[in-house]
Parts: sequence; C-alpha cells; structure tokens
Amino acid sequence: MFVCEKCGNTNSRYIGYINNKPYCRLCLSFNGKSASFHYINPNSDLKEELSYELSEEQENIATGVKEAFANHKNSLIHAVCGAGKTELVYRTIAYALSFGLQVGFTIPRKDVVIELEERIKSAFPSNSVTSVYGGHTSNLEADIILLTCHQLYRYEHYFDLLIIDETDAFPYQGNEILHTYFNKSLKGNFIMMSATPLPSMIKEVRDTGGKFFELKTRYHGHPLIVPKVIVSPFFRDILISKKLKQFLNDNKQCFIFEPTIDKAEILFNKLKIFYKQGAVVHSKKSNREEIISAFKKGEYRYLITTSILERGVTVKNLQVIVDDASSPIYDEKTLIQIAGRVGRKIDAWDGEVIFFCDKENDEIRSALEKIKEANTYVKNM
Repeated sequence: MFVCEKCGNTNSRYIGYINNKPYCRLCLSFNGKSASFHYINPNSDLKEELSYELSEEQENIATGVKEAFANHKNSLIHAVCGAGKTELVYRTIAYALSFGLQVGFTIPRKDVVIELEERIKSAFPSNSVTSVYGGHTSNLEADIILLTCHQLYRYEHYFDLLIIDETDAFPYQGNEILHTYFNKSLKGNFIMMSATPLPSMIKEVRDTGGKFFELKTRYHGHPLIVPKVIVSPFFRDILISKKLKQFLNDNKQCFIFEPTIDKAEILFNKLKIFYKQGAVVHSKKSNREEIISAFKKGEYRYLITTSILERGVTVKNLQVIVDDASSPIYDEKTLIQIAGRVGRKIDAWDGEVIFFCDKENDEIRSALEKIKEANTYVKNM
C-alpha cells in the first residue's frame, strides 16, 4: 500500500502514477520552500505588554496554561466570543521565548492572521514577528510565526509551542491533510482555542493528558449580545435598508451577512443607491484586505459580507445584521461567532444583532440558547 510521506494519504482515489511511480494528488498543491532553523536569543526578563489588565478569571487561566506548557502538557481554552482569549496565551508565549523556544500561532483564515499581526507585535515589541499565508511567504522565519493552517507544511517538526485558534472553523475543521500538517509541525506542545469547541477537540486534548480551561465571561464583564430574530419571508431588503439607515444615523458601523457571494453582490447593488459609504467583501474580492482596513479606519460605514468576517474582527460600536439566517450555510457555531462581533470593546459593550429569516430553525434556536446560557454566568457573578 502506498502511503504519502508528506500527508499520510493512503486513499487510492488520490494516488497517480508517473513512469509507474506513485505520487499523491491530494497534497500536490502543498509545494514550496520549507522554513530553516531560526535561533531565538533567550531572555529571562521577557514580559508581554498588555493593553489592559487581566481579570482574576483571566489571570487564573493564563497562569494555568503557562504551567501546563511548562509541564509539557497540551491545553484547550474554551472562551466565549470577545472574552480576550488571545491575551490568555501571551504569558505562555513569553515563557517559551524566554527559553529560546520556537513559537507558532496558526489560524485557518488569512484575514485573521493579518488582524492578529499588529496585536502580537505590540505585545512582544522586542521580538521578531512574521506572517505567512498565500501570496505572503517571502519571510518564513521569526521568533513568533503567524500563519494559516495551509502553510504548516513548511514547518515539519519545528514548533516548541504551537497555538491554534478557531480550530472548529473552515477550512481546518474536517480537513485531514491540515490536521496531519498540524501534528507534523509540532516539536513540543499545543494550545487550542475556540469559542465553539467541538467534542472531538476536547477529546483530543484530554486523550493526551492535557488541560481544559473555560472562560465564560467577556473581559469587560458585560453579557453577550442576544440576537433579535425577525421572521420575514418577504420584503427583507426593505427591512434591512431601514435598519441600516437607523445604524448609520446613529453613527454606528454595520456588517450585513449574506449566505452566498451572489446574494451579497445583489444586496450591495441595491443598497449602494441609497447609502454611499459601503462596500462588499467575500473570498473572490482580491482587494478585500484594503476594504476591511478602510472599514476599520471609518472610511466605509457598512460592509456586505459572506461568512469570511464571522471571526477574528473587532470594530468599536459595530452592529450586525444577518440576512437569511435560516440558510443551511449558517449553523449554530457560525451564528454564535457572527453575533460575537458585537459589543467587544470595554467602552462599547452594547449593540444590536438581528437575524432576518424565513422561519426560525433549530440552528437559530440553539445559538440563542447557548448565548443566553453563557449570560447566566455573568448574572450570577
């Protein structure tokens, strides 16, 4: 039986032959330069620089994760959207760097990698940081390497500490090749993070003798925003337009989520007639990084988007509308992540999330239940 040395594939459907020699078609696109060894100068005085003080609950988890890593154990952090889970691993990163260990931080989507880069550079100003993703692979080595999961193949047996965020997200979830490259890139231990972890993730950590941590409140202590569901099979464009007008009049920016690229483009072409300071972003937009950056600077007041912006984006006073929330593309986890875009700032913790739909389905109901359940912990504090 042929076993691919790169990705471990044994499925004959993806095995081809050239001159009677087998090769794997499954990982054929994972082809490029591998990272070289990068020397990290140990610094026993290294400390991360936080933009805000951790709560007692955050302090306990940050210390627990660091101690787990120091004892060669893996960790899983389950934290609600906007809890500040990225900051929970800074102490462990600083600990690893103080011993000259190689740190990697991997995320399924490049938009989130780009979002994270400035935060990591600010937290660790004395260390080198590089981002590696499709079309951005000229600098592969640094003290801290931020990368998409697709780039892990370049780092075989490389990372002493590998942090992976949004492990339940596409395209990592369910992709055996990316799972293989994740495991092959490990030299030490990993930290998994998610607001919506899958049972398989929890099992994977516990099977390796790892530690499980939960953070049920946002760092500012205010509850998650509970979405308002509006059932409207007809004339939703008009209702969305009216709601958008209200947000813009209140000087608040807005994301409007559509389930498909076509629907996003159609809605934008309708709304741009009345509201000029908007744009549309999706996976086929080659300049979406520039559009998102301009939105954060306030140059756009609203964005029509697909689910590419469901995670990892923080904008002050952001409001959210989901069109066709009962579409099969929106499962419980996606709806929770989308709702989690609102109220993330300590001085802007309130806002609105509106789900427009043909009918309220099980995924919508389950998302609402999970959000309300998390909020009971805030009320009982």
